[in-house]
Amino acid sequence: MANHKSAKTRIKRNNKRCVINSARRSRARTFVKKALEAIASSDKQSALDAFKVAESELARAAQKGAIDKQKASRIVSRLSKKVKAIAA
Repeated sequence: MANHKSAKTRIKRNNKRCVINSARRSRARTFVKKALEAIASSDKQSALDAFKVAESELARAAQKGAIDKQKASRIVSRLSKKVKAIAA
């Protein structure tokens, strides 16, 4: 248990950030799943719309530090590849 006031404050702040970051990661994963479902339905327009929203959420999560920037980039790249494959 923390004994200093600054350490107690840090624990509170860390817990708050943990909740915010986990919510942000969960939200990003939800939009990725929705994009994958839209891709699976083979509807080009809905897949494109879902991809744009997922890309935005991943970028925001990466910018805020909830997920690694490279991981967000990798997920966007894979989703993009799948969306492009629908057209072909």
